[in-house]
Amino acid sequence: MTATFGFSGLNKNLNTSAGNNFNTNTAQGLSNLITPVRVLSIILDESHPLFLKLGWNALGAIQYELIAEPQIRPFAESDESSSIAFPANPNLKNYPLINEIVYIISLPNTGIGESSTSAISYYLNLTSLWNHPHHNAYPSKANEPSPPQQKDYLQTVGGSVVTILDNPTQISLGKTFVERSNIRPLLPFEGDVIYEGRWGNSIRLGSTVQNANNNWSKVGINGDPLIIIRNKNNQADEAGWIPTTENINDDDSSIYITSAQNIPLKAASSTYISYSDGQQPTTPDEFAGKQIILDSGRLVFNAYNDHLLLSAAKSINLNSQESVNIDTKKFITQADRIFLGKEDLAKEPLLLGDTTVQVLKDITLALKKIAQSLKNLESLPVAPNNPAKFKLLVPMTSVLTTLNSLEKQLGSTPESCTITSKRNFTL
Repeated sequence: MTATFGFSGLNKNLNTSAGNNFNTNTAQGLSNLITPVRVLSIILDESHPLFLKLGWNALGAIQYELIAEPQIRPFAESDESSSIAFPANPNLKNYPLINEIVYIISLPNTGIGESSTSAISYYLNLTSLWNHPHHNAYPSKANEPSPPQQKDYLQTVGGSVVTILDNPTQISLGKTFVERSNIRPLLPFEGDVIYEGRWGNSIRLGSTVQNANNNWSKVGINGDPLIIIRNKNNQADEAGWIPTTENINDDDSSIYITSAQNIPLKAASSTYISYSDGQQPTTPDEFAGKQIILDSGRLVFNAYNDHLLLSAAKSINLNSQESVNIDTKKFITQADRIFLGKEDLAKEPLLLGDTTVQVLKDITLALKKIAQSLKNLESLPVAPNNPAKFKLLVPMTSVLTTLNSLEKQLGSTPESCTITSKRNFTL
């Protein structure tokens, strides 16, 4: 007889029930196929007591109790007799917390080659008890919260509004997971696909939604696609059960991939005075269209094996409130024209170093010849009819000393020249 597992078993039982009708008796007979259970512990590393027995293949496996049959004795992670279930999806990791509820289903294990009935329990998606990304735990009676905290977990079922303020409940969620009262879920819009972590980190595959309560739909038409990756919403003063939307100026780190939207980013610096009038780029908070925005307290681009290439059709702007620093062994720039200052104001060309040195050498040599000739005049004999000696206003010895000093600075080779840079070169 062929073994039937999980949903296949469910389908078979439905089709073979009397009159092909689904009734209470049929449902009770199928209760062991898909069963809700409460998580008691989860194997996340080798510190778990069952790791030595189960190994790395059990990463993400849970110990659980049946909802209808909670533990009647203190639970211990080392209890090998407790029920074990493994993740059903090997590629998407969405591990539950302690006291969250998941569904388990019986499916084949690695022993299927020896026996067609060889199976173990696997767990499926979390049960969204509170419909909140932070956690969806519900304590068993053995771990019931104190009366002031029961409103969060019990009265909500009766319609009372959950009010988790600054005193999170003391339900056990794990060894390191501490409940926070200010984690807010994202407000969805029509057509959105949203992935939310437990700590205010999220990915929204959304679009422009006109007249919606968000800050990216002021421009464009309904359906213009948008991707937002966000880490940590900082609206800590708001209640954690009230949905929110991403805000690039408040969130810790963001990546926006737009098609037609305008994102009101407050740039750290947007002074474009180096551009000629009429050529300045549109400021980040005014631009609307295709762009990718990276926003965080610090950005690091590291190409550890090859080049970092920045390419733009118009310009690449480096804009900072304090300075732009470049530290490297060589700094090379190639351009038809290089301006130090605003293009329409920088009119004076720079001098070529070697050419200027050669011109100065030629001038110095000519002046030395003139000075030497004048110095020679000082030693000429006095004419018989002119008893006064020939005198110069400036002694040529002093002039020659100055010219010799300049000649020394100019050097006999480019390497010995002291007035040219040994690091900066131009064409």
